[in-house]
Order: sequence, then C-alpha cells, then structure tokens
Amino acid sequence: MAKSSADDEELRRACEAAIEGTKQKIVMSIRVAKSRGIWGKSGRLGRNMAKPRVLALSMRSKGQETEAFLRVLKYSSGGVLEPAKLYKLKHLSKVEVVTNDPSGCTFTLGFDNLRSQSVAPPQWTMRNIDDRNRLLLCILNICKDVLGCLPKVVGVDIVEMALWAKENTPSVTTQRNQQDGPVATTATETDLKVSVEKELVSQAEEEDMEALLGTYVMGIGEAEAFSERLKRELHALEAANVHAILESQPLVDEVLQGLEAATSCADDMDDWLGMFNVKLRHMREDIESIETRNNKLEMRSVNNKGLIEELDKLLERLRVPSEYAACLTGGSFDEAHMLQNVEACEWLTGALRGLQVPNLDPTYAKMRAVKDKRAELEKLKATFVRRASEFLRNYFASLVDFMISDKSYFSQRGQLKRPDHADLRYKCRTYARLLQHLKSLDKSCLGPLRKAYCSSLNLLLRREAREFANELRASTKASRNPTVWLEASTGGSQSGNSADTSAVSDAYAKMLTIFIPLLVDESSFFAHFMCFEVPALTPPGAVANGIKGGSYDDDTNDDDLGIMDIDDNDSKAGKTSADLQSLNESLQDLLDGIQEDFYAVVDWAYKIDPLRCISMHGITERYLSGQKADAAGFVRLLLGALESRISMQFSRFVDEACHQIERNERNMRQVGALSYIPRFATLATRMEQYIQGQSRDLVDQAYTKFVSVMFATLEKLAQTDPKYTDIFLLENYAAFQNSLYDLANVVPTLAKFYHQASEAYEQACTRHISMIIDYQFERLFQFSRKIEDLMFTISAEEIPFQLGLSKMDLRKMLKSSLSGVEKSIAAMYKKLQKNLTSEELLPSLWDKCKKEFLDKYDSFAQLVAKIYPTETIPPVSEMRDLLASM
Repeated sequence: MAKSSADDEELRRACEAAIEGTKQKIVMSIRVAKSRGIWGKSGRLGRNMAKPRVLALSMRSKGQETEAFLRVLKYSSGGVLEPAKLYKLKHLSKVEVVTNDPSGCTFTLGFDNLRSQSVAPPQWTMRNIDDRNRLLLCILNICKDVLGCLPKVVGVDIVEMALWAKENTPSVTTQRNQQDGPVATTATETDLKVSVEKELVSQAEEEDMEALLGTYVMGIGEAEAFSERLKRELHALEAANVHAILESQPLVDEVLQGLEAATSCADDMDDWLGMFNVKLRHMREDIESIETRNNKLEMRSVNNKGLIEELDKLLERLRVPSEYAACLTGGSFDEAHMLQNVEACEWLTGALRGLQVPNLDPTYAKMRAVKDKRAELEKLKATFVRRASEFLRNYFASLVDFMISDKSYFSQRGQLKRPDHADLRYKCRTYARLLQHLKSLDKSCLGPLRKAYCSSLNLLLRREAREFANELRASTKASRNPTVWLEASTGGSQSGNSADTSAVSDAYAKMLTIFIPLLVDESSFFAHFMCFEVPALTPPGAVANGIKGGSYDDDTNDDDLGIMDIDDNDSKAGKTSADLQSLNESLQDLLDGIQEDFYAVVDWAYKIDPLRCISMHGITERYLSGQKADAAGFVRLLLGALESRISMQFSRFVDEACHQIERNERNMRQVGALSYIPRFATLATRMEQYIQGQSRDLVDQAYTKFVSVMFATLEKLAQTDPKYTDIFLLENYAAFQNSLYDLANVVPTLAKFYHQASEAYEQACTRHISMIIDYQFERLFQFSRKIEDLMFTISAEEIPFQLGLSKMDLRKMLKSSLSGVEKSIAAMYKKLQKNLTSEELLPSLWDKCKKEFLDKYDSFAQLVAKIYPTETIPPVSEMRDLLASM
C-alpha cells in the first residue's frame, strides 16, 4: 500500500514554513482534493473540477488555554504552499461523510460561525478510507481532549472506526493539560492501547463491547443482523424494568399517602395565604388613598407657591417707580436731564409692552388691576408725549430764531458767508434718542414735530439762500453782452466784440456748489433725525453732487457722522412707500421757496449774457446726475426745475433770434449775402465755447431751429424777385458754407446743414447757368431739343424730311447761331458777371458755365452726325479751344 501523505515529513515542513510567525505547531498535515459539486450516479463531480489542497491541524498555547485550528493551504503558481483559509475547531459542529460518494472518501466539515449558512460547505476527498479515518480520528481526539466537546458525526459507523483503529496504530500527537502546563507528547498504539477507544468509550464499556463481540462470531457483512439483535435485547430489557416497577405496589401506596398529606397542608396554606392577601389588599388601598391625598396636598402647595411667584412678578410689572413717574409727569427736558428722560422712556415702553397679550398671559390681561394699571401707563404716556412735543416745537423755533437774529450767520456786503449748521445739528442730535422713544410711544406725535422743524428750518435756509444770492450778484462784475445777434439793422461789430462773462456761470456754479450739498445733507439729517425708515442717503465722505465731496467743508461732513447711531434699529432696511411719501411731503415743506433765489440767479445771468444758459445747463445736469438717493428727491426736483428754467430762458433767446431773422422779410429787395449768415457763424462759435457736460443736446436743438428759420427765410426772400432768385440763393448758400466750414468739421449737426446748403447751392448754380446759355444760343439748342423729341416717335432717317428740320433749316440755324460765336460767348460772360455781387464766386461759376456749354454742344454735334451725316458743323475741339482762349 502506498505511503500516506500524513507521514510525509517534507509536507509537514512546508506547512510549518507557510504558517511561520503564527506561533502554531503542526499536528498533522495531509493532502486532499477540494470540490463543491455533488457526486452523481457516474461517480464524477457534477460541476467543478477538484482542486488540490493541504489540510493541516495546528495548535497554539495561550497561557493556560490551548487553541486548535484547521488550516487550508493551497499551491501557488510556483508550487509553494501558502495559507488559504483558517477555521477554529471550537466552532466545529458537524462531521458528515458524503453518502453519494461510493468510495466513502469524501466528507464535509460544518462550522457554526460561518456568515452564510446557505452556501454549501466545501467537500474534501481523501485518497483512501485510511487517510479519511486517520484525519477524522485526529480531529475528534483534539476536540475531546483539548476543547472538551465532540462534534456531531453523520454518515460513518463508530464501530467500523473502532475496528479500524484497533487494526491500525498511527502515531498521533496529543497535548494534555498538566499542572505544570501543556506538554506535547508522542505515543504509539502500544503505549496508549487504542486512542480512539480511550477517547470515544470508557474502560468498562470497552470490556463489555469485547465480551459482546466475543460472543458473536460474524464477519463485516453481518452488521445488520447484529444491529437487529441488539434492538430486540434492548426492548426486552425495557420490559423487564417496567415489570419491576409494577411489583413495587406497597411503596407506591406509601408515596400516595404522603402526597395526600402534602395536599392537605397545601390547602391549609392556600387558605392562610388568601386571608393574608385580603388584608394586604386593604392595606394597599389605604396606602394608595394616603398617597393620593399627599400628592394632592403637594400639588396644591406647588401651585400656591407658583401662584405667589406669578403674583409677585405681576405686581412687579404693575409697580411704577416713583423716580420714573416724577420724570414723566413733570421732569425737565434740559440737556443735563436727558439721560433720566431716556431711561424713563425705556421703562415706560417696556412696561407697556409687558402688559400686552403676547408678553402677558391672556388671563392676566382681563384682570381689573392690569386694566387699571394699563390705563395709568397710557395716561403717563400721553402726558409725557404732550410735554415733550411742546418742548421740542418751542426748542426748534428758538434755535432758528437765535440764528436768524444774529447777522454774522449770513452773507453781508463784501463778504460771502458759507452756511454752517454744525452747531444746529449738534444741539438737535441731543434729542435724537428722545425722538426715537416718542416714535415708539406714539407715532402720530411725529407729524406736528416734523412740520414744526420744517417750518423753522425753512425760514433759516431761505434767509441764507437769499442773502447769499444777493451778495453773489452784487460781488460779480461782468459786462452785459448784447441780446440781439441776428438783427439786420445791427452793426457787424457789435456781436464780434463780446465781453467775457465767465464770472456769471462761475457765480451760478458757486451757488450750486454751496447749497446743493447743504440741502442734500439737511435732507439726510432730517430723514434720520425725524425717524423715517429709509436707508443711509449720503455716507460721510461720499460724492453728493456729482463732483468731489471736498468742495464742501470738512466740518459739514463731520456733522453727519453720528446720524446712523441715533437708533440701534437704523440698520433695518424697512423702507415703505408710505414712509417715502411722507418723507417727500416733509422735505417739500423743509425746502419749499428756496428755488426762488436760484431762479433769481438764473434770470440775472440770462440778462447779462443769454448764451451763459448753455454752461449753466451743463452745470445743472452734472449735479442732477449725481443725486441718486431717495431722500434727496426734492433736491432732484429743485435741480430739475432749475434745468427747466434755464432751458426756458435759452428757448426765449432762440425764439427772439429767430424773430430777428424773420424780420429780414420786411425789408426791401435783398442783394448779395444776407447779414445774419456771418452773424450766425459768430454766434455758433460763441455757443460752442460755452458747452459743458450734457448741454450739447440743448445747443443742437438751437442750431436746428436757427438754420431751419434761416433757410426758410432765405427761400421766401428769393421769391420776391424771380428774375434774380437763383443768383440770390447761390450767393447766400455759398456764404453759409464759407462761414461755417470750420465748425461743420467738428459739429455733426452743423455738418448736416452744411451739406444741405451745398446741395441747394449746386441746384441754384445749374439753373442760373442753364438760363444764361439758353438765352445766348436759344435757336441752336431749341433745334437740338426738337430733334430729340421726334426721335421718340419716328426713325432718324425721317427727321430731315420733317417741317423745320430739313438740311436747309439746319444750315440757316447754324449761320445765325454760330456766326460771331466769340461775341455770343463774351456776352454770356458779361451777363453772368452783371448781377453777381460776390466777385469771388465768378471764376467757379464761369468754369461751370463753360463746362455746361461744351456738354450741350457735344450732344448737339452727336445728333447732327447721326441725323445729317453729310452736313458739317464746327467741331467740339474748336469750341473747347475757343472757350479756353477767352
């Protein structure tokens, strides 16, 4: 028989090398085949091919305990063993020999700690029955000796394994726990008798089994008969035991008497326990009653304590401190007492809020004491609001009256005074917190206060603006420029020598520079001081007027640094349309009437130089584009009104100038270029110098109106004498182009009218030259026109046979028209020169006349060559040479 792999020392060493470092010792190693298929009738694996594996039993000592493992090792690609799986034998619950395998060499091992019990465990196939028994016996020995428990064995007969163990004496390695610790020993069959018998059955059982086996002489094939005989003897033994029991009747009677006595005692005990149970139930009910009353008393005590605490809190809410009551009803509003007034307001606000239903239990709100106390607080609030409102109204009026009575606050003769409201705002800011509390106590009281503040400050602002505007006009020295620019009777030198009036627009700019930031700051201060819920308007240091904020005093900017600190709730962006509408109405009351002083400055500047309206319009537009905040709405309205006023004054000037142009129609016959054309060029040059910012549209509209009226008047004047219409038009359109040539290159609007005048000039020149040529050579070109008209109706060969167009008629016409052609051309030049007043236009007009005559004569020569091929006329080149020589 071939040597078993369990005795292969080389295999054992390979296994030990594979688990090196685990502190485990190999007890047995044996080669097996692993599969997961089911043995079919053919005796072959149904699904998977068997894989070679090595099963190794190992042990590890851990203190007084010993652990046993079953290791599965597989061969790597290089033929070296490496660990594949590890099982602990303490979890081995079942050893089953597969019955489908006829050889009996295949078995499975079941472990109770596997994650998935639904997956079939692997099947291990040995080379023969000896290897299988050897491995299983070793596993069972280790489980019983080391672990103290045996797994369930299925599919293998214990007797068969015992017979095999008796016949084979394999060397096994066991490990026993002694007092000195675990010691590994190696024993043979002679030392241990048969290991399997020692491990599976006791010594007495072994002797009985040997005697029993000795009684029967049978082979391995009589196992079934042996089993049947054992069953029959077992049944006989059980019957004998029952017969013995039945023979012990006296003992049974004695036991029954004892049971009856015990039953009587149990009944007596049950009666006693029933009595005790009734008494205990009554005691339990008494205890529950006592506990219920005690709980009610405790709950009542807790409720009374809580009620007393709530009443104390309510009384504390209802108590009015004497110092606050005295301050609210009769305290002073001086600056030194403002802290006490603010504290009293805060207490009153909190007390009123504390008596409202959200902050007070609804049950308390219906109590008479609470209602009476609420009425008392409302009376305190009304008294304080009335007193504070009356004081603030008088205080605002007194502040303004004091400033108005002091002339040093305003501009005086020879000295422009910049308005300074720093002290006024400082004194008002003292009562800013008071206004916040008045708003929270009674919002309706702010209306009269706002009106009083606006009325008082409006007097101050109007006085400052009036005095400043008067002194500004008095201190500005500027000569008055003419308002009549385009009148026909005005001398040409009057509009050419205009004085410098830049001081006028500078004065207007200074007025805006001083007062527009002031009005914006006053609007911003008023909005926050009077508790309007609007966002910050112009933060300190910001650009408030479209130009650098440095144009205003640093002190004035510093005055607004604390506005956002008036109330802690100013950070809210709770701007509503109602607040904005109310704010705009109040700002109108605050600033109403101040626009009259601005209008006075605009009217004064218009009287000195109407063209300064252009620069003032640009300055106003720049300030208007810089006002973006909502609370500066009235300032925007003021600037818009100023812009409209300036536009109205400038429109008035433009209308007067247009009337001056139209008055030229009333004069006698006009000769040469009209006087308003060069004057308009001078006026346009001056207007371009005054343009600032967004005033280009204003000037372009004026240009459009001026030129439209000029061209319309020119056309009307030209129709007064039809004989000289074209000469009059071409001379004036030429003058318009010459005077506006430089400006048309830089001003798009004037360039458009320049091109319009150029087209009209060309049309007038063409009409006038055609009239002169037709006058001198009437028969020649009339004959040409007759031929051209007939060519539309008859063929060219038939024309010489028409009446008045024969060859003889052609010769007569040529003789009368071209004999003395030099004189006719000279007469044409003299006629062109006769009525022309602008000598500088003559050369260009004469060149146009010669070119027009040559074009007409060339057309005539082509017609003659086509209709009268046999006739000869002077060639075109001869005419060209003749005109060039003259």
